[in-house]
Amino acid sequence: MCGGHRHLTWTLMLLSLAGKYSTCVLCNMWKVEYQQQHICAVKGSSVAVLCSFHRPDSQTVEKVMWGHVKAPDSKGRLIVDSNSRKVSKRFQYTGDKHDNCSLKINQVEHKYAGIYTVRIIYNKKDSLPGYKPSPRLKVVGNISMAKTKGKEAVKEGDSVNVTCINSCDGGNISSVFTWFKDGESINEGPVLYLTNISSANSGNYTCSLKAHRGTTSRVLLSVRGPKNTSVFIRPSVEGDDSSSLILTCSSHANPPVENYTWFKTVGDDILDVGHQSVLFPGDGGCYFCCATNKHGSQNSSAVTLNIKRKTLFKKKKRKNSLILQFINILIIIQHFLVFLKYTNKELILGNTSQSHTCNWWCCCASDCDHRYCC
Repeated sequence: MCGGHRHLTWTLMLLSLAGKYSTCVLCNMWKVEYQQQHICAVKGSSVAVLCSFHRPDSQTVEKVMWGHVKAPDSKGRLIVDSNSRKVSKRFQYTGDKHDNCSLKINQVEHKYAGIYTVRIIYNKKDSLPGYKPSPRLKVVGNISMAKTKGKEAVKEGDSVNVTCINSCDGGNISSVFTWFKDGESINEGPVLYLTNISSANSGNYTCSLKAHRGTTSRVLLSVRGPKNTSVFIRPSVEGDDSSSLILTCSSHANPPVENYTWFKTVGDDILDVGHQSVLFPGDGGCYFCCATNKHGSQNSSAVTLNIKRKTLFKKKKRKNSLILQFINILIIIQHFLVFLKYTNKELILGNTSQSHTCNWWCCCASDCDHRYCC
């Protein structure tokens, strides 16, 4: 039993020493790791090549360098030196000299595709060769868009789904997109849902990766067919005379309206009363118009005209009143003239002799002694 106990004790001591030795061995070994071996980026976006390293405690890192080659057999070039004072806008070292050796590439272009390798310089003269397998960067074009109706004309009332596609996505990778209409942010997500479309939905739609607005794709949504068809009335819905009322049919059609049709509702019947954008209604009633182009037709809302008609009796009464006033004026003038006439005769007679008196009467008997006025 004592022998078994002694054997267990030695075993534990050996395991303890082995653990310490292993830890010590790891402490004195260089190790570099890349988080991703295959990296995909959209043209115009930014991408990070994540890198970490472990160094022996006795060694000091002097600088970290990154190189780029387009193909395994091609000549590479130095793109980053952590000690360089020259700062590149496209390639940026985001690591340190302790355990992080990451690289960031801004505004990715197709020519940046290829293999990226890190090289660590330590103790002022020694260097570690590029670690393999090195990460490879794939660059794809701008994200693309697809709408459910394709090239088919979008008409008012339709529903359209527009999808933003990043060809780098796949597996567990899914991009976060932001949607813009005429430059203003409107939504997030891979799909933009537009239902019951109206003219207000027309515009330029773009999507981009949420963190990189430069990665845009664009689609123009133009709502077709007559839309917002309405009737305008001048001067108002009520008037004293139908001849003064004008009805105008308006529609923001795309392409423009080809035909206008005016209708009037009379009881259960609908009558065709005009084919121009402007209508001069003959009388009151319920009117509406229809605008048509090659993509469809749309009716306006109905409007009701209330015309206050002046009767013929009122018109004649007014006319007769004017005539009577004129006749009264003539009668007054006539009486005034007669008055002036007799007044003048009396004045003249007052200045004549008696022998000539009969000559001034308007009518007389045969002798002057029996004169009288007729």
